[in-house]
Amino acid sequence: MANAWKIARKNNAQLPLLIVIALAVVLVLLGKAQIGLFDRARAHATDLMAPMLEKVRAPVAGFDRWIGSIGEIFSVYEQNLKLKEENARLKQWRNVAITLQGRVNRYQELLHAVPDPQMNRVLARVIGRASRPFLQTMILDAGRGNKVLPGQAVMDARGMIGRIYLTGQRTSWVILLTDLNSRIPVTVAPRNVQAMMTGDNSGSPVLNLMSHTVTVHAGDQITTSGDGGLLPAGLPVGTVTSDGAGGWRVALLADAAASQDVEILNFSKPPEALPASAQLPAEAAGLKPQAPPPPAAAVAAAPVVPAAPAKPKPAAPAAPVADEEELDH
Repeated sequence: MANAWKIARKNNAQLPLLIVIALAVVLVLLGKAQIGLFDRARAHATDLMAPMLEKVRAPVAGFDRWIGSIGEIFSVYEQNLKLKEENARLKQWRNVAITLQGRVNRYQELLHAVPDPQMNRVLARVIGRASRPFLQTMILDAGRGNKVLPGQAVMDARGMIGRIYLTGQRTSWVILLTDLNSRIPVTVAPRNVQAMMTGDNSGSPVLNLMSHTVTVHAGDQITTSGDGGLLPAGLPVGTVTSDGAGGWRVALLADAAASQDVEILNFSKPPEALPASAQLPAEAAGLKPQAPPPPAAAVAAAPVVPAAPAKPKPAAPAAPVADEEELDH
C-alpha cells in the first residue's frame, strides 16, 4: 500500500514538469514559425498608444523649450549689447572718416593737387584653385569681357590677395602674393619706408627694405606704394612680423584659401610718352633754340677759297693852295 502511494506521488510531481516542457516546445515552434509575430504586436500597440504619447509629451516639450529659451534670452541680450556698442564705435569712426575726407578735399583744392584717379571695381567669384603654371593660383569667373586686364589688383573684404596675370574671355588667373614669383612694391607706415614684398610659397612673404639705414617694427602697417603705376597706392596688405633671424616678414590680412568673392581693381596709369630725342626742353617750352655750330669735320672738309685782292680806293682831291703873293697881300 505504501509502495503504491509513493508511485502515485512520483507520477503527480512529474506531470507538471512534462506540461511545462511541452508548452515551451510549442512556444519555440510558434516563435520559429512566426518570427515577426511579437514585433508586429509591439508595433500595433505603439500605434494605438501614439496619440496618447503625443498628448503627454507636448507639455513636457513645451516646458523644455521654455527652459531653453531663458538661456537664449540672456545670450541674445548680451549679443545685442555688444552689437550696439560696436555700432556706436563704427558710427564714431565713420564721422571721423567723413571729417578727414572733407579736410583732405579742402586741402587738395587749396593746393591745386592732382586728384587720385578713379578706379573701377569688378566683382568676381573664385571658381577654382590650381598649382600651375605657378604654385599658388586662383581662377576667377571674370575676364576680358568684364574689362579685366593683366596686372590688376585682386582684393577681398580684408586686403589684397594677388594680381591678375592671365585673362581669357570669361575667366582670369590670379598669382597670389605668397607665390614664389610674386613681387610688389610696398610702403611701411607710419615711417613711409619703401620696400619690396617677395613671396616664397609660405604663408608670410618676405619684406626686403630698400634702405638699410631705416628701421621698422613689428606691427607696422603695410600698404601698396603705387610705384610703377600698375597698382594703386594705399591698398591694405598686412602687418610687419619678425622671422626670428633678424629679418622681416608680412602677415597678410587676406586669407586666399578662404576667399570666395573678390574685387578686381581696374587701375592703370600708362607712363607719359617722352619727347623726341631731337626735341629740347626749350623747344618743348615754346622757345626757339640757337642753331648749333657746324661740326669740326665739316669745316675741315670745306674747300679753301683764296680771298679776292682788295681794290685801291681813289685818292681824295687835294685842296687848292694859294699863291705866296696873295698870302703876302
